[in-house]
Amino acid sequence: MPPDNEIFEAVATIESPLFVGRTLGSLGLVKAAERTLTGKIKVDLLLPTSNPPSGLDDLLQKALAPHGRGADVTVEVMTEEAASEWIAKLREEAGPGLGEPGSASRVVAISSGKGGVGKSSVSANLALSLRHSGKRVGIVDGDIWGFSIPRMLGVSQPPLLIGQAIVPPTAHGVKVMSMDYFVGDDKAVIWRGPMLHKAIEQFLKDVFWDALDFLIVDMPPGTGDIAISMSQFLPRAQVLLVTTPQPTAQRVARRAALMAAEVDQQVIGVVENMAWFTGDDGKRYELFGSGGGASLAEEIGVELMAQIPLLPAMGRGADEGHPVSVAAPGSEAAEAFEHLATAVIEKRPRVRTNPALVIN
Repeated sequence: MPPDNEIFEAVATIESPLFVGRTLGSLGLVKAAERTLTGKIKVDLLLPTSNPPSGLDDLLQKALAPHGRGADVTVEVMTEEAASEWIAKLREEAGPGLGEPGSASRVVAISSGKGGVGKSSVSANLALSLRHSGKRVGIVDGDIWGFSIPRMLGVSQPPLLIGQAIVPPTAHGVKVMSMDYFVGDDKAVIWRGPMLHKAIEQFLKDVFWDALDFLIVDMPPGTGDIAISMSQFLPRAQVLLVTTPQPTAQRVARRAALMAAEVDQQVIGVVENMAWFTGDDGKRYELFGSGGGASLAEEIGVELMAQIPLLPAMGRGADEGHPVSVAAPGSEAAEAFEHLATAVIEKRPRVRTNPALVIN
């Protein structure tokens, strides 16, 4: 039989399904993991909430399967004061938050200028492709009125409140924050600018994102209140424009580029969505015309980073919570998003200089 230290290590090295990139052991959540006199494995956990994250029990049973038949898991819940101290310590370890000086997180705002071009689909699939590249990724559903990201990624749990921090749920290893969690299916978001501004501030500052490599922001169509608030909270955000091959969509997307220039945000590239459909005969059919993405990229002086083809499985997957890399791995669309993720990773943020600083 394996010694108890091996059993403890098997539990301690499980990656937390809620705090991606951190193990149960590094989080200090494993009190004991040992074999009892009867040969049964007993695990004692200390959790900051009475609602364990989805999938934790399955991870425990899988990790302990080589060491015996099943395990008895006991959960002790931290006091409110202890949970507050615990999350405060994690915040300190994570370093500067989003938009704060010294933050190492890169923010990529996915913009379009108009609706109906598949911007949310691009946001969700790019986030997952970045995660597959080994990056720690979060996504904000910034479309306060037309939220759709949780459904696209198959999120099954609402956020948790630990101390004064909102901890977002995860799906496919991506942390997800959305107004969807707070609005019933029979309700509409009817808010003016100040309330929208406050909601965005909470999504960015009150949420504990931990140490992200990338935060993807699914922006609402247009250049209104939310776009302005985002530019204030995340002045160093990079902007990725989504358009379709149609000239009309290209012209409208250009306005989002003009907005980025007005608030001194860097447009890093263009994504042409719905670029073509490949039929059963192997031919590509350009159902919405061609050239819109390339024309927009040339006009504003950036790279056409990706052309995403139409794929029926991609649409079905969005309804069922399965991004294209899950619904149709190896497909044209899945490969296009992998290339897009690589291009985004390589597009380092520009170095900003202060004109008041002069070296003689």
